[in-house]
Amino acid sequence: MARSAKRPAEEPALAVETVSRKPQQGRSKASLERMLSAARELMLERGNEDFTLQDVNQRGAVSIGSIYLRFQSKDNLVRAVIARALEELAAAEETMVNDVLAQSPTLDEFMPRYVAGYAEVLRINAPLLRLAMERASFDPLVSKPGKDHALRATARGMNAMLHYRDSFGGDDHETRANSAYKIVFATLARQLSLGSSGEAAHDYDWDVLKRELGRMCLAYLRAP
Repeated sequence: MARSAKRPAEEPALAVETVSRKPQQGRSKASLERMLSAARELMLERGNEDFTLQDVNQRGAVSIGSIYLRFQSKDNLVRAVIARALEELAAAEETMVNDVLAQSPTLDEFMPRYVAGYAEVLRINAPLLRLAMERASFDPLVSKPGKDHALRATARGMNAMLHYRDSFGGDDHETRANSAYKIVFATLARQLSLGSSGEAAHDYDWDVLKRELGRMCLAYLRAP
């Protein structure tokens, strides 16, 4: 049986439940969702965490007292927004990979579709992912879950490629799949300004980038 990339523990270290009190009633759950939605909207609109609980109070129609009761601090509210975002990103990645695998009998079909699909998942989630990466630079309660998510994404991408390992060149299949994933992510992340610099590598046509990146990775995986 072919070996696949080792997955880290599936249970995330950060979740909404770990930074908030659990709502007990439907009305309380609805209030929690309004808090999260309002904070998320403010973060995306402003491109930073420069909002107050008063802003959340006005945007989400929730009292400041209820926000403190639920989260105890603005930091925990931000962490909860990021936790939800990472959960949604992981689900989107999983769905994309499963769909592409189902549509792709061969490596030649899979690789371009995977790169294009992953590029769009990252593009859609990039605004909030940038904010998560910024907070991870100083907040260990976000940096560790962020690293765990990255490890799971790497394993997910590698395992998908290794479905076609019989079409790989050479015998270092895990190394090739790992390297191909890292090339894909690093290239897309740089273009989407996901990183410490906050700047895209250059003004390059997005569709051309996806196409050529898929072709390059396919050639690399097939090379003797």
